[in-house]
Amino acid sequence: MRDDNDDRTIGRILSRRAAMTLLGVGGAASFVRLGGADEGAWDLLAAQTSGARPGCIARPEMTEGPFFVDKQLNRADLRDGRRGETLDLALTIVDATGGQCRPLAGAIVDLWQCDAKGVYSGVSDRMQGSEPTGERFLRGFQVTDTNGIVHFTTIYPGWYSGRTVHVHFKIRTQAAGSAYEFTSQWYFDDTLNDRILAGPDYARPERRDTRNNTDMLFRGGGEQLMLTPVQAAQGLSADFAIGLDLADSAVGRADGFGGGPGRGRGPGPGRRGGGARDGR
Repeated sequence: MRDDNDDRTIGRILSRRAAMTLLGVGGAASFVRLGGADEGAWDLLAAQTSGARPGCIARPEMTEGPFFVDKQLNRADLRDGRRGETLDLALTIVDATGGQCRPLAGAIVDLWQCDAKGVYSGVSDRMQGSEPTGERFLRGFQVTDTNGIVHFTTIYPGWYSGRTVHVHFKIRTQAAGSAYEFTSQWYFDDTLNDRILAGPDYARPERRDTRNNTDMLFRGGGEQLMLTPVQAAQGLSADFAIGLDLADSAVGRADGFGGGPGRGRGPGPGRRGGGARDGR
């Protein structure tokens, strides 16, 4: 029986007003691209209002799900030969503590996702008929550079029953001498999902049963976690920026997902979440 508590969002969901309060700006905000690479790519996305100082983007934290596996795969190309639309990601992590907006260097950024057919590597999932086989496709981490940036090459994810199309990510760093961990998920516009999933690599006999507006997690703040890929020479590319309030110890607690044998488990104590498939 599914426990609906397992679908809850972990940490704070930042409303538009709450995000602007955290960042010390007021009024209606828009997301804009500022400057060039020489000014620091951490400026990719800034919240800016007329007559107010810029701030960093805060995003909601979401459940880790049961399929995080800490395989220590330090690599930028996650594909391992999996077929699907290539997706290049440029991610910028910013320290927004105390209203500052500075690139966060040395943070570990993990990505994990299902393949074009909705399967995760290295975990047991009876509903999908998959078992841990030592495979490690579509998993890995990178460390942010001095501008707070990491790059990944992956594929556009597929889907599985009960969830809309998404990619998991986790950011780990040190704050005030202790570990800080932020976990969430990225989403895509359903118009783009429909186009990509119509491709031959994503062909399935079943119809997709969950879209953004019917996904329990997406409805808890997914509109703040949308990737907007553009066509590139080889597939799609997208960038994304996120500001972390490193003083928020509640959000920064370890987000490991308790589970049975064969399920992924994050490092450290204080695992939160549940066992429902919909939370993955």
